[in-house]
Amino acid sequence: MIKTKPRGTFANLVAASGFANLADGIATVVWIWLATLITRDPALVSLVPVAVRLPWFLFAVPAGILSDRMDRRQLVLTMDALRALSFCLVALCIWTMMPLDPPSESGLDRPGLYFAVIAAALMAGVAEVFRDTAAQTILPGIVPQDRLEWANGRLWSVELTGNMLVGPALGAFLIAAAPFLPFAINAVGYAIAALLMMQISGRCRTLVPETRNWRRELGEGFAFLRTAPLLRLLAYVTGAWNLLFQMVFVALFLHAQENIGIGATSFGVVVATGAVGGILGGLCGDWIIRRFGPGCTAAWMLFASAPAFLAIAFAPTAISLAVVLFLFEFSGLVWNTVSVSYRQRVIPNALLGRVSSLYRLFAWGMMPVGLLLSGLIVKTAENVVTRDLALIMPFLVAGTGALLLSMVASRPLWRAFDSR
Repeated sequence: MIKTKPRGTFANLVAASGFANLADGIATVVWIWLATLITRDPALVSLVPVAVRLPWFLFAVPAGILSDRMDRRQLVLTMDALRALSFCLVALCIWTMMPLDPPSESGLDRPGLYFAVIAAALMAGVAEVFRDTAAQTILPGIVPQDRLEWANGRLWSVELTGNMLVGPALGAFLIAAAPFLPFAINAVGYAIAALLMMQISGRCRTLVPETRNWRRELGEGFAFLRTAPLLRLLAYVTGAWNLLFQMVFVALFLHAQENIGIGATSFGVVVATGAVGGILGGLCGDWIIRRFGPGCTAAWMLFASAPAFLAIAFAPTAISLAVVLFLFEFSGLVWNTVSVSYRQRVIPNALLGRVSSLYRLFAWGMMPVGLLLSGLIVKTAENVVTRDLALIMPFLVAGTGALLLSMVASRPLWRAFDSR
């Protein structure tokens, strides 16, 4: 049982998450955009977000064990401080190398800067794994079980406001003004988030035995997951979907720049429009789930991603691309409301960190694979078709994959939820 005083705790958690996700939203644009300022090689560009996401595969399980052992609040604020440091280091590296030369079409003209960015991205990615794993395990201890959908919807709406509405637009504006500026702002944002986490009263930790054995503790997490077929199915589906989404996400930057002709500031507005759809999805998710049931909702939200991936490839203007992302983010957030609320409800609090980390190992561990595939698909396709067609190939592959995924998984998800 988590020992904490609920008064003000949820508000402080939301505020801290808001600042952290504002910084995350800025990072969403600037990591990849900075890579395109160093090189135009799609494989090298994709390695930067891979560095951010690879730690989910490497450290998800240790993060779960640690979050069940430590004061979760302390773990969150420590990781936010570490992320502040990593972004501060990137800002200094860029500032010392200003002005940046035009990017090379292949290879690297500034390998020192590129590998410094990769190292900082890895540091930030490791901190994100431990921070997010601990943060999601705090909520069930401060919100009643029957209010989890409501709390998650409100929390995600705030997170999305920073992560995909304000953050990307602000990041695009800042990196257009000075490449080092968004990284400096992010360092401040994460530092504020850490300070806010310090204001949460009580000790957010579980009661752990005096004798600790990581193998036994991890075995308990695996044992629970083996007895939860619906939870495993959600993890597998989410992992496959994340692979497809990350494949699209990297290609989106080069596609927007070269095929549609969108600059950094306009791209931020397009991504922000998509975030509005996500915010509405977070606010409406509770009502939609109660109206249609979690099984029906999950099945239809999963199916909606297939036409959305394909529509991104053929959106001719920034406005049409923004509309597609609006609908795409709406369906994605409703899906998240179903899956995360179910996970938080069924996993015992003492196991929440370990089981959630194993879940995320499946669900998030596929992200680096999708990011690598995106660059490799474009690079391979360039040998056969023109550059503009090569840039939309990841969308076509992802759309086909999403259609197959929905055909295979929708009915089992629907039945599994309805049978509970």
